[in-house]
Amino acid sequence: MTNFEDTIIAPATPSGVSALAVIRVSGTNAISIVNSCFSKDINQAKGYTIHYGHILDGSQKVDEVLVSIFKNPQSYTGEDSVEISGHGSPYIVQRIIETILKKGARMAEPGEFTLRAFLNKKLDLTQAEAVADMISSNSEASLQMAIHQMRGGFSKDIAKLRQELIDFAALIELENDFGEEDVEFANRPKLKKLIESLLQQIETLRTSFSAGNVLKNGINTVIAGKPNAGKSTLLNALLNEDRAIVSDIAGTTRDTIEEIFTLEGIQFRLIDTAGLRDSTDNIEQIGVSKAKESIQKADLIIYLFDAQTTSPKQLEAELLELPTSQRLIILANKTDQLSYNAKDWPENTLFISAKTKNIDPLLDELLKIASQYEYGNETLVNNARHADALSKSSILLQKIIMGIDEEIPSDLIAIDIRNTLYQLGLITGEVTNDEVLDSIFTRFCIGK
Repeated sequence: MTNFEDTIIAPATPSGVSALAVIRVSGTNAISIVNSCFSKDINQAKGYTIHYGHILDGSQKVDEVLVSIFKNPQSYTGEDSVEISGHGSPYIVQRIIETILKKGARMAEPGEFTLRAFLNKKLDLTQAEAVADMISSNSEASLQMAIHQMRGGFSKDIAKLRQELIDFAALIELENDFGEEDVEFANRPKLKKLIESLLQQIETLRTSFSAGNVLKNGINTVIAGKPNAGKSTLLNALLNEDRAIVSDIAGTTRDTIEEIFTLEGIQFRLIDTAGLRDSTDNIEQIGVSKAKESIQKADLIIYLFDAQTTSPKQLEAELLELPTSQRLIILANKTDQLSYNAKDWPENTLFISAKTKNIDPLLDELLKIASQYEYGNETLVNNARHADALSKSSILLQKIIMGIDEEIPSDLIAIDIRNTLYQLGLITGEVTNDEVLDSIFTRFCIGK
């Protein structure tokens, strides 16, 4: 079991050769432990001060460093903390860590610095998760969304909802205490109006998950079609590099190829798939199976067909095999090599030539899709755990409304209110358990 009384240490910068590296130390004895192997006395140093000197292993100088002091509770973890800025040699970093370990510290576990910040009430759980989102952000939209959550935007929304429910829950519980006297402290019409208002707000948050997830993780986009339709050529044209092997031999792509394509700050997670056809080749069969799995999971399907060899009836049959729930872009490829009548094809068909990189119609359509996900600093749910808790809260609130309409006893209403409070508390960490914390913080890097 993790001992949070220990002083912990970990590199806060990535491994590898660099000009500088930062090593983080936190815990009750952080300052005294670093002091024991530092060339200057920092035991009485003030917080938010920086000290120049050397890390010493006995009489040997390990590195010339700057040591930054952070006193509790005004630190990231809420504990005494020290950050050592030294040279970025992996060997030097390891030597500094080994020297401090010998003085009584231990290696931090993944996410332990942020976990301690949560336990010391420096962050709530949604803010802690936003730290991880900020570190892994790969677009302006995902970064701004993470910053909004780190500043407590989502937490404030949930706290407000929860407090309104707590106030009414207290009245319901009071009724239960005076059950024999048949008194009603919680006005039922007012309670119903409150629950309906809470339900509307929670539904707004819950339904924002699809947009929030796109801003955080990108649009899962599958390029699908028959063999030799030009899927790999299209992937290369979008990326403007030779990422996928292109060949006239049908069935060249045997596995999925994934790459990131960013447009107007929105990521499209492009997945090039094996051509869809029946095959006796075992390896190609696996590739086709993977392609079908990717199609089922896609947010967006770009269906590419060879306009030279595919008839409108053939295309119609191919499209019937695709799921109808996902957004679909139909692309006629190789249109530089023939005369065609647009009326022969489905009304929304786009015409391109991947080989000559004439893909503007597709780019225009992707821009339209990207523009639907502009982030305006509003609260969006981008975490599956939060979305699940909101969905359960929504069901419980609907149950409460039904109970009020059916005039069920207040003690039964109180149970559903308590369960709703529990679900909302799970989001911010007011209610939690070790399993949830382990699941969240073990995904962090070791120095955070």
